[in-house]
Amino acid sequence: MEEKDKTEEKEYLKAANKSAELALEYHSRYQGKIDVGLKAPVRSYDDFAIWYTPGVAEPSRAIQKNRARVYEYTNKGNFVAIVTDGTRVLGLGDVGPEAALPVMEGKAMLFKYLGGVDAFPICLATTEVEEIINVVKSIAPTFGGINLEDIESPKCYYLLERLREELTMPVWHDDQQGTALVILAGLINALKVVGKSLSEVTVSLIGAGAANMNVAKYMHVAGAKWKNMIMVDSRGILNAEREAVKADKTKWEISEKTNKEGRSGGIAEAMRGTDVCIALSTPGPGVIKQEWVARMADDAIVFAAANPVPEIWPWEAEAGGARIVATGRSDFKNQINNSLGFPAVFRGTLDVRATSITDEMCIAAAYAIAHYAEEQGISEVAIIPSMEEQEMYVREAVAVGTKAIEQGVAEKRMSAEDLEAEVRKRIIKK
Repeated sequence: MEEKDKTEEKEYLKAANKSAELALEYHSRYQGKIDVGLKAPVRSYDDFAIWYTPGVAEPSRAIQKNRARVYEYTNKGNFVAIVTDGTRVLGLGDVGPEAALPVMEGKAMLFKYLGGVDAFPICLATTEVEEIINVVKSIAPTFGGINLEDIESPKCYYLLERLREELTMPVWHDDQQGTALVILAGLINALKVVGKSLSEVTVSLIGAGAANMNVAKYMHVAGAKWKNMIMVDSRGILNAEREAVKADKTKWEISEKTNKEGRSGGIAEAMRGTDVCIALSTPGPGVIKQEWVARMADDAIVFAAANPVPEIWPWEAEAGGARIVATGRSDFKNQINNSLGFPAVFRGTLDVRATSITDEMCIAAAYAIAHYAEEQGISEVAIIPSMEEQEMYVREAVAVGTKAIEQGVAEKRMSAEDLEAEVRKRIIKK
């Protein structure tokens, strides 16, 4: 068994290293991966009299009289700003705005390819909260939505809260909402496969950053009990006895609601006997040990979602007794990746011109993903769809837009059929 494990690890590492080598070559060859294209035809230079001066003055005058017509005469309704300060990029940490740009370009690529959304990287040379807020508010007239990305905790919570309050447009933090809804979707189906109920399972959450905080929140909204969750930060299990945690409002609130057994210790103690482990912490391997998985409940579920290397290799978790293992990587089975969420969430949000992205819209997205996967057939190695399944994005976008209409946060009301037709035009590639 050990020889087999080592062989598998070598093969996966070889594939991962090959991707890294090609990434540098390809990024250099294309000098990035996005550019600006034209929607309108230019048949001759005479057309610029329509698209630019003097003709362009007419839509400008119309918008001046009625600001809402900006959605009719421009692409504002399909523009999303991807805003970052580069302080918590992927699995790399604080790399700064320039080093964040390749990741944000990749995000924009996924927005367009999977959701038909025109997204632009906005990498800021400031880490000051008020400056970021002012910049985002200043550029807001150009965009239909704001995607906050790779911003360190706890600053990201405050930014999201403030911008949601001060802008009448959808503002979303993908590391919170996107990660949480996709993990919830995978967990819904994983629990069906092992025959357990979300309302009854115990869950260890490894990592107490923005992502896992929102995972806990969404699990609770979907039916999990706070008392059955145990969260661990870099210094150990969150509990009401840790006075230092009081300085962090978000962690303290979680400490008061979770871990009703009053457990203390580290990751090993948190995982003991739990049905589910959701890890969004430090890139591994070795952050989670095989023997810790072995002490979990029967038919355990392990989501090791750190990037670029999961907290534990999948084959080690399986050797420890986990029945279902998921990671964030495309080269392993059961990829739990934000790309299943944000393109469709924004597609549905933009198409109904929602003024916000509510938690209920995100939960609707999670269930749409889960239901689609279930229709295709779920198993230990297939709990969630892959990025290739365009129909899933259509279903998810329609679920999000429909929920926005139900909640009264959509400026455009339409039937589910009309919404689906609109979504299909943007997502389905001929």
